[in-house]
Amino acid sequence: MKTYVGGQRAVSVDEFIELALGTPLELWLGEPGESAEERAARLDAARDILADDPAIFDAVTQLAVDVLGTHAPALLNVTVLDRSRTGRGRASGRAVAA
Repeated sequence: MKTYVGGQRAVSVDEFIELALGTPLELWLGEPGESAEERAARLDAARDILADDPAIFDAVTQLAVDVLGTHAPALLNVTVLDRSRTGRGRASGRAVAA
């Protein structure tokens, strides 16, 4: 399956995100080993982009929610533990074998 964003083909997840955002992913996440000056310049550029297009924050947030909901639903599910199987909450306080 081929994925296109705005008429351009994305061949990796990073390229898909970059095309969807319109900016390189590294701009928002940084890069390993960046200096304090590089980080300051990156954050300054990111602030300029957000100032020029305030709606990008909502678009990025929605993209993150969509990606998590589609590709990692297990991360969003909460499982309630059955305490009755462990013996907790029982008057005797003894564990019950399952």
